This record gives sequence, C-alpha cells and structure tokens, in this order.
Amino acid sequence: MSDRAALLKGIRAWLVFFVVCLVLSGATAFPLVHELRWTEELLRALSVGDHLPGLTEWIERVRAGLDEADAEYPFLLYGTDWLAFAHLVIAVAFYGPYRDPVRNIWVVEFGMIACAGIVPLALICGPLRGIPFWWSVIDMAFGVFGVIPLYVVRQRIKRLEALTAPVAAIPVPGG
Repeated sequence: MSDRAALLKGIRAWLVFFVVCLVLSGATAFPLVHELRWTEELLRALSVGDHLPGLTEWIERVRAGLDEADAEYPFLLYGTDWLAFAHLVIAVAFYGPYRDPVRNIWVVEFGMIACAGIVPLALICGPLRGIPFWWSVIDMAFGVFGVIPLYVVRQRIKRLEALTAPVAAIPVPGG
C-alpha cells in the first residue's frame, strides 16, 4: 500500500470514529426523559449512591426536572431535539473531508474550533444554569477528547497534502 493510500485510509478511519461518536452523542439527546429514568434505576441497582451521593442526587434532580418539563412544558424539550439535530447535521459535514480530505480540511479545523468552544461555554453557562462544576468538567471533556481525533486527522491531511503537492520546477542556470 502506498503512503498516500495508507494516509487516506487512516484519515477515513479516524473520521468515521469521530462521526460515529458525534451521531451517538446527538442521538442520545432525543430520548432524555427515558434515559434519565433508566440511568437513575441503574445507579440505584448498582448502589452508586453509597459511593457517589452527589452524582445520584444530581441525576435525580435532573430526572425530576425533565419529568416536570415533559408533563407540563413539553415544548422545552424541543430545544434538545434541535441539539440532537445539530449533531447529526454537523456529522454530515464530515463527509466532505472523508471524500476529499485536502480540499475539505477546513471542516476538520471548524470541528476543532467547535471543540475548543465547548470549554468556555461550559465554564460560563454551567454556573449561570446551576450546573455543578464536576458536571461541567464532564461536558468540557467532550471538547478535549473530541479534538484529539480531529487533530490526528488534520496532521495526516497535512502529510497527505505534502505528498500530493506538485513539485515546483527547478530553474536550470543559463536555461
């Protein structure tokens, strides 16, 4: 396998991994009410509250809030439907670098900027919305861990670009 083919294969594998994670992250925003009920039941069954009472109290509070919103104000959950949709739409954008990485490197760089933006968003909006700091750290981890595959992809695209760049003609003295 040529260097170019190996780089392209690696780029595509990392992009597929990133897109799958992005889609899964988005898809979980649709059934939030049910997910929180299942999560609360699982935490109880595993006695997590004995070791991490703050986590179980937070999950119970969020579940109660979602139950009330679902029962009395279901239109509020429409916002999380749009959040899920945005994840899916952004995932589709990564088809460009999958197809032609060098020409569409900007999509990867856009994704890296978006990952970096998660940190200030969590640090600013988390406290404004009463989110515990440790939960904001979990949210920030999505940006930190999300940028890793994109950084790897960007580095490989740059190497691929160098392999496929046309060689400049070297002037011949006196020619």
